[in-house]
Amino acid sequence: MPLNIPNALTWARIALIPIFVGVFYLPDNWMPVASKNLVATGIFIAAAVTDWFDGYLARALGQTSAFGAFLDPVADKLMVAAALILLVQLARVDALIAVVIIGREITISALREWMARVGQSASVAVAYVGKLKTAAQMVAIPLLLFDAPLLGFDLRLIGEVLIYVAAALTLWSMGYYLRRAMPLLLDEDRA
Repeated sequence: MPLNIPNALTWARIALIPIFVGVFYLPDNWMPVASKNLVATGIFIAAAVTDWFDGYLARALGQTSAFGAFLDPVADKLMVAAALILLVQLARVDALIAVVIIGREITISALREWMARVGQSASVAVAYVGKLKTAAQMVAIPLLLFDAPLLGFDLRLIGEVLIYVAAALTLWSMGYYLRRAMPLLLDEDRA
């Protein structure tokens, strides 16, 4: 496991997850709900920024590694799953939406692992629809965590719309990746 700046940032994102979750378990007399929302939103945004930054640094500094390529998406999926589960508990996201998004992540991760094993990882490389899904979800989650109007905008409503868009794109992208892998899956069944 190479220890370099990009991997350290990824580990920092993972370390932020219990703090992110723990904020909502603080007694309200220690931290009011509005403050919890603000702190959790800040942590989530910081994690999203470091996700972009660690990838940029890995490429710019020539510090890419197989371990970093493995750990980075794991950190992302853990943070998103933690956020969605919290949002379900806070009644800001429907459980079905969280199940769809988290279930897709597990399914596609397993599919990518299998495709890499059979030498076909390029068949399930990140597609544009997957990037759209990620963008919608990464904007929706902080808006839902913040859960308050800002400059006259109902951020919760915008977040709710975007999380439904993200869920629809999640299903679409999962279908796309499964269709790309289907010929190999069918050939494997015949072998």
